[in-house]
Amino acid sequence: MTSNSTPHSRVGVNSEAAAGAVLLLSRPRGFCAGVVRAVQVVEMALEARGSPVYVLHEIIHNQRVLADLRERGAVFVERLDEVPGQACVIFSAHGVPRSIEREARHRGLQVIDATCPLVAKVHLEVMQHARAGRDVVMVGHAGHPEVVGTLGRFDTSRGGTAHLVETLDDVQSLQVRDPTHVAVVTQTTLSVDDSRRIVAALRERFPAIVEPRRDDICYATQSRQNGVRNLLPLVDLVLVVGARNSSNANRLREVAMDGGREAHLVQDAQEIDVRWLRPGIVIGITAGASTPAVLVDEVIDTLRGWGAQAATEMEGEDETVTFRLPVSLSRATVQRETRKKTDEEHQIL
Repeated sequence: MTSNSTPHSRVGVNSEAAAGAVLLLSRPRGFCAGVVRAVQVVEMALEARGSPVYVLHEIIHNQRVLADLRERGAVFVERLDEVPGQACVIFSAHGVPRSIEREARHRGLQVIDATCPLVAKVHLEVMQHARAGRDVVMVGHAGHPEVVGTLGRFDTSRGGTAHLVETLDDVQSLQVRDPTHVAVVTQTTLSVDDSRRIVAALRERFPAIVEPRRDDICYATQSRQNGVRNLLPLVDLVLVVGARNSSNANRLREVAMDGGREAHLVQDAQEIDVRWLRPGIVIGITAGASTPAVLVDEVIDTLRGWGAQAATEMEGEDETVTFRLPVSLSRATVQRETRKKTDEEHQIL
């Protein structure tokens, strides 16, 4: 087993490193609907408005995708004051606090909100609980952009307080204003099992706690974790392709490790260490929800170059979810097409 630290450099690479290895592909894997939407938002904004288009924080957690968008004219910033006045700024799929929205309006920025609709659902829950005067307990990872954005939606004017818990110990030490007036929400990219354990502990401490009508863990996170669980009885090793700062990719590695399998998180094929391999090994391959298919293909090609057999895809859940683009972006696209048509008509005349 391993942590998510950078793997050792590859040594002794030769065509026999994975001779006869069996490759099993988890299903589903890679891009989810929210990530597809977020990337499309940046691409379409560049087409409709031209470059540069500014993006607050990484639109998704994948360096290959970010590099491609930078080449097209996207500029990624960490603070809103890095965006010139009147410029176009896109809020990332992880969402932002209310304070960022207010600052953007005050500065006259052209805002396109690419917040994942499933994250926006949690924002709405938090705002509703705040209006009801409840304390809200969020299960999540401190400092993660989604957590920062969600907690930043809580309005304390009705007397409630927002709390963050990461562990069972946090639950036991939690102090709330009124134990009968508490609600819980979760970060969308957590481990399903860990989240349920913590929510169960909260329920035990606060029997009247208000829970979401539907699980806050997003469908893509759940289905990818289920795919890894399906792999575990069949494999010796699990490779998760994804960024080291991707919460959902890290959770996939943890699911594999918790299931008793050696597991490594690799950002691309260059990070595979041949010392993890041996002839005839059975390797399960999956990818985080922000990982493009090309990176998985490169991992497969590398392993096949070292002697592995052709990859076989496991049975799994079909994902048919799609999300509408932000209204502001759709409007800008229509305006661009109208201008383009008018220009073409003028040229004909």
